[in-house]
Amino acid sequence: MEINHYEFEHGKYGETTGVTINLRGFDILRYSNISKGTAFTIEQRHKLKLSGYLPPRVKTLDEQVKSSLAIIEHKESDIEKFIYIRSLYDRNVVLAHAVIASDVTKFLPIIYTPTVGLACQQYSSMFRNANGIHLYPGNIDYAEHILRNYKDKDIRIAVVTDNQGILGIGDQGAGGIPICLGKLMLYTQGAGIAPWHGLPVSLDVGTDNQDLLNDPNYLGWRHQRLRGDKYNEFIEKFVLAFKKVFPNALCQWEDFSKQTAFTVRDKYLREVISFNDDIQGTGAVALAGILAAMKVKKEKITDQVFLVHGAGAGGVGIAEQILTELVEQGMDEASAKAKIFTLDSRGVVTSDRDLEPYKEHFAKDPDTMPWLATPKDNTLLNAVKHEKVTVIIGTSGQTGCFTKEIVTAMADNTDRPVILPLSNPTDKTEALPKDIYEWTNGKALVATGSPFDDVIHNDKAYRIGQMNNAFIFPGVGLGIIASGACQVLPIFFSAAAHAMASFIDEDDIKDGILCPPLNQLKQVSLEVAKRVGAEAIKADVANNDCSVSTFKHNNDVERLNTLIENMRWNPEYH
Repeated sequence: MEINHYEFEHGKYGETTGVTINLRGFDILRYSNISKGTAFTIEQRHKLKLSGYLPPRVKTLDEQVKSSLAIIEHKESDIEKFIYIRSLYDRNVVLAHAVIASDVTKFLPIIYTPTVGLACQQYSSMFRNANGIHLYPGNIDYAEHILRNYKDKDIRIAVVTDNQGILGIGDQGAGGIPICLGKLMLYTQGAGIAPWHGLPVSLDVGTDNQDLLNDPNYLGWRHQRLRGDKYNEFIEKFVLAFKKVFPNALCQWEDFSKQTAFTVRDKYLREVISFNDDIQGTGAVALAGILAAMKVKKEKITDQVFLVHGAGAGGVGIAEQILTELVEQGMDEASAKAKIFTLDSRGVVTSDRDLEPYKEHFAKDPDTMPWLATPKDNTLLNAVKHEKVTVIIGTSGQTGCFTKEIVTAMADNTDRPVILPLSNPTDKTEALPKDIYEWTNGKALVATGSPFDDVIHNDKAYRIGQMNNAFIFPGVGLGIIASGACQVLPIFFSAAAHAMASFIDEDDIKDGILCPPLNQLKQVSLEVAKRVGAEAIKADVANNDCSVSTFKHNNDVERLNTLIENMRWNPEYH
């Protein structure tokens, strides 16, 4: 039996113009990408043999959205709202995305962080419908066959996780796939990449989460997590199958943990078109906030001293992106690296320790830090005080570790300290924005990784910018797809950071706000895509045969921009 019974039609510039349906009757309602539910007209119901399967009234998409919003309002918790939106998506993709687009600021925290963390933890008990692909040691040898039989054929982006480093909650076994589903929804909401171009993949290599292994309802592969050669062989089999089936598709590695994240990213950088959002996307969004802070401070980024508290994938990714920017601004690499400190659970990462390879790049020679006389001296507070840190970034997941004493020390180093507690979910944040404002008398420049309410200071409300990767990766993906880039280059993420920073308006700059509001997600993603595509053309890595057109010269940028604008999908019925 042929699985793909419908085919989307594309116009000259890649936009979705219609759909050819080879189905009739109730089968049409089973395919969420094409179902309109009660919005099928009377004429369509007769033509498609749907008469009798739907109640008589025909609703418009706007009426369906209003009905769905009313249902959501009666849900008592965000996880119930998440379940409803996912079930709606399983029935009617257009309607689900239209509901989200009606208020993306409201719904983004529900479809993604922080609510998606609960969805991962409760995945086995919440399971309703099959979504995406689950590969595990029992079927990895058939990965090519499984990928070829996926319900959607024109895959342009896959979000792939091994489930080990899920947000701030760690190893979730098979439960990590809601992260992939959420990221793909953001690709659609931000960049307008049609839902049927996305593929969520869980690489279930087991779990070391004993609670899951002991749970009789757990749906994953009930074994300890694969390590070493067995793990590497598993990933290799997936990559070979993915490359064979979707040779021109983008592979986004998601929520791999620490050293594994860097190893997989670097090993397959040229094997498949790929990047790691936790490393590179996080680095870009943090850099965007820092660039915005420089506009407020009216200072150069090269004059700052940076401290990243949390030397995991995200933290080192931020350090990499800052280093790239400092070098682009004219500093030599050694001088730039000297301005960037990374900290882990043992304090400043130093070269005299036995380190995982990914930490070595920013490890400091302890002889260059005279204040570090004994291991007891190696504290966050001492590093801030003695190295005169002006920008501190939290990716540690250590709740409350940016204490009043540390924040006050930052304020002693500079008039406008940049303090970015980026850990999520919300209860993992390094400091509450309201406390940072209070401790610095409103002088600190603050942005967070999770959503927070406005802070009232001196009778004025200040919006707390959320440094959400959603401002970066959707546009990066669209720029890569549209240009046909055959590699993902570091300069793409620098371009994305500058694009995001350009959306901070003058009023926000005056108020010290470092991020655009989430309701500008589409506009930011569009600009990110255009700048990434331009960099792909400039670097001569465009045209991998998957783009709608071909681009060879810098004067093709305008034509690329037209393509990017036209190929963005909106949730409307065809």
